[in-house]
Amino acid sequence: MAVGLFVLGDEILSGKRQDKHLTQIIALLAARGIALDWAQFIGDDEQRIADGIGLVRQRGDVLLSCGGIGATPDDCTRQAAARAFGVPIQRHPEAAALIEAQYGAQAFPNRVLMAEFPEGAGLIPNPINRVAGFFIGTCYFVPGFPEMAWPMLEWVLDTQLRHLHNAEPPVEYALRAFGSGGEGDLLALMEATLQQFPGIKLSSLPFRGSAQNDRHIEFGIKGPCLIAADAFAWFSAQLLARGDVTIQDLHVP
Repeated sequence: MAVGLFVLGDEILSGKRQDKHLTQIIALLAARGIALDWAQFIGDDEQRIADGIGLVRQRGDVLLSCGGIGATPDDCTRQAAARAFGVPIQRHPEAAALIEAQYGAQAFPNRVLMAEFPEGAGLIPNPINRVAGFFIGTCYFVPGFPEMAWPMLEWVLDTQLRHLHNAEPPVEYALRAFGSGGEGDLLALMEATLQQFPGIKLSSLPFRGSAQNDRHIEFGIKGPCLIAADAFAWFSAQLLARGDVTIQDLHVP
C-alpha cells in the first residue's frame, strides 16, 4: 500500500511560507519502517484537492494531508474530501463537544465550524488545542501548523496505520560510477538488473562536474535487505566487468 502526502495552501505555492512537512514526515515514516512513495503540493482549490483525493482512492493509497481544515473561507479541504467521497458535510458531535469544552462560549459561532466533516469521518485527536482532525477511508487530514500536524500524524501512524509498520524496512545501497560515458551506455545493464532482481528499485543521477574526471553517475539500489544486497553486488560486478568503469561505494547498510 503506497503512502502519499498532500501539503495544502496557497501560502506554500506563493513562497510566503516554506514547507516544513515533507522532511519531517519522511522521518516519522522512516522511524516506523515506512517509505513515502509520493508527495504533492496543492493550493487552496477545492476542485483540485477533490480531484487529488479521488485519484488516491482509485489507487488505494494512504493519504496524509496537511493544511486547509480551518474555518476561514480559504480552508476548503473538508469540503473537497466530502466531494471526493460523495458524501455531505455534517457537524460531528464529538468534535463539536471538544471545541466547546476547550473554548466555552467562544466556540460559537465560528470555531465550531471546524467540527464539520464529511459524513462518516473519524476523529484525529489534537493534543495542542483539542480541535480534531479527521479521517475518511484511508485519507487522514490534519492542520497545516507543524506543532499540531506532526503529533496528530504520529497518532495516525501508531493507531490507524500500525499494520504498515515494518520491522525490516527497505535498505538502499549506493555507488558512484566514473568513466562510464553516460546513462545511455548503461541502460541495458540497468534494465537487466531490474529483471534479474524483482522487487528492487534502481535510481541513477548523473553529475557532470567541472572537470572530465569529476563526471560520474550515482546509482542507488533499494529494496528488502537480502535482495538489495545481492542486486548491488551483481550490479557492481557487471560495472567493473566493462573495463572502462571505476566505482566508489557510498553506503553499505
